[in-house]
Amino acid sequence: MLKSTLLKAVEAGAGELRRYFNNEDLKISNKEGINNWVTEADHAAEKAIIDVIKADHPDHFILSEEAGEIVTGSEVKWIIDPIDGTINFASGIPICAVSIGVEKNGEMILGVVYNPFINELFFAEKGKGSFLNDKKISVSKKTEVLHSCLVTGFPYTYLDMENGPLQVFERFVRKGIPVRRLGSAAIDLCWVAAGRFEGFFEHSLSPWDTAAGYLIVEEAGGRVTDMEGNKYSPYQKKLVATNGLIHDELIEVIHNRKQLG
Repeated sequence: MLKSTLLKAVEAGAGELRRYFNNEDLKISNKEGINNWVTEADHAAEKAIIDVIKADHPDHFILSEEAGEIVTGSEVKWIIDPIDGTINFASGIPICAVSIGVEKNGEMILGVVYNPFINELFFAEKGKGSFLNDKKISVSKKTEVLHSCLVTGFPYTYLDMENGPLQVFERFVRKGIPVRRLGSAAIDLCWVAAGRFEGFFEHSLSPWDTAAGYLIVEEAGGRVTDMEGNKYSPYQKKLVATNGLIHDELIEVIHNRKQLG
């Protein structure tokens, strides 16, 4: 029942993304910081998703990017990002997705990330593997950071900190390692799961950015931790997700404890 509701909900959200995409009259407002946008499509997709969930499970806890928390006593929590990659979406760039994770008693048990513009639906269920459009996927087999393709993201507010986003980014770029910046953490994670990237790291994320994607990586055979290599929770900001084979080395480079090349 949870899985069927999840798939109905993600399709309902995706329908709103299709409806508003490339709309010249799209209403855009700004949250905190510069260029931290929210659009009427975010709100419409969020409402469509929550309506589906509430119709099937009216007592479930919901945490969503725009609506915040709808608190209940349920052991089941839905963690929703109606559009992960809002700036891409509002700019007409089709790298964005609906992301929904389902947590039960503090453990992520289901995750779906759907980009309707390139028709890629990633799905994972705890203990049952990860799938792209119903075909099982797995992480890549590369074993060295130096020969990897990586992806990262940058926060809307500059983080002036040791081993911050720009310092780490520079470390890889100076060695000629390809580092991409797609603008959607959910898609970044799914593309690690599919073997397109060897690793993803980011310094400042929210639960709705990663709740679905990190389960999809783990179920595809990858590894997800915080930046110290400890067990990951979507309620912490820093994340490293890899194929598992480059994980420890990537963390060492992030902390400048290992020189590349």
